[in-house]
Amino acid sequence: MKATLRTVRLTLAEPLRISRSTMSARDAVWLTVEHEGLTGHGEAVTSVYYGLNTTVLERQLYEAGLDLGRFGDPESALRGRPAGDRPPAVTAAVEAALLDLCGKRSGVPVHRLLDAKSARTAPTTPTPPGGRGAPSARTARTIGIVPAERAAAQARSLADSGFTVIKVKAGAPDPEDDLARIRAIASAAPRARLLLDPNGAWTSTQALQLLPQYAELGVEAVEQPVAPGDPEALARLAQRSPLPLIADEDAATYEDVRRLAGRVHGVNVKLAKCGGPYAALRIAELIQGSGTELMLGCLTASTLGLAPAVHLADRARWADLDGHLLLADDPWTGIGGADGVVRASDLPGLGVRERRVGREDAA
Repeated sequence: MKATLRTVRLTLAEPLRISRSTMSARDAVWLTVEHEGLTGHGEAVTSVYYGLNTTVLERQLYEAGLDLGRFGDPESALRGRPAGDRPPAVTAAVEAALLDLCGKRSGVPVHRLLDAKSARTAPTTPTPPGGRGAPSARTARTIGIVPAERAAAQARSLADSGFTVIKVKAGAPDPEDDLARIRAIASAAPRARLLLDPNGAWTSTQALQLLPQYAELGVEAVEQPVAPGDPEALARLAQRSPLPLIADEDAATYEDVRRLAGRVHGVNVKLAKCGGPYAALRIAELIQGSGTELMLGCLTASTLGLAPAVHLADRARWADLDGHLLLADDPWTGIGGADGVVRASDLPGLGVRERRVGREDAA
């Protein structure tokens, strides 16, 4: 198998402000794996929070590409690759490229490959045609920390486009600004389900004061209200919260989720932080029946980066898979979302295609 890398710049349609930062662009590194005339693709994106810059991603994916050369085919690479020795975002990108290639080789979409029980048996026994249909889900659409008037206009436009779930960033220096934003959005899009995400900006005391107010305003659930690093504090807060609390930054790994299962109302699973679709499936199996529900989230990325999670989308209580919709120019297509619904394809592999090309390097 031959691997190549390409690094491109993804620019957001407008800067996204959250409690800890403002982002206007990030780099994406694309891994392409070729075998017997077919290609599979995966994407990893830079993240300051996860300590992933362009240099790190390029080096790690270059090394991963060299490692794939010791396997005779993508199926054996998917079953035999080591886990846990690379950053989760890199593991997820490699797994995506291999799944894409395996799907194309076997003529089935990735969601059928993922119906197999584990990476050790998949993808040699995919679900036969006529099984589970192509997944789809209503995705949340994110509104950043913006003035209430701007948030209302965005919410109205989203509702007119078909979005029924809106995720609102919180954690402004003045909590009243956040409350005003939610009131404006609720008035502009009264039928929308509202999720709130302070990205860990509140103290436990602030959260206990603010959560009842957001409950009165109709917010459905709140992600990571308190700073990550103290999951016990988050679990204690969940016991007292009038709203469902979803762990995000405190639920990065399988072990993180194991400690919180049954103690928080949800966990936000992002493939880039857990290590890929199979890791996400293991987490979903872990929390089944615990009272903790699955949210599928994402980083801001292209359709290529979002596609693997979309193939799992119907397994989640909440889908927050709008990263590609935040871009000024998405270089890939194939999962939809502009009408509020992301859809996996029944085409072989990930079912996505590239719209443009960028800088290429051999791996």
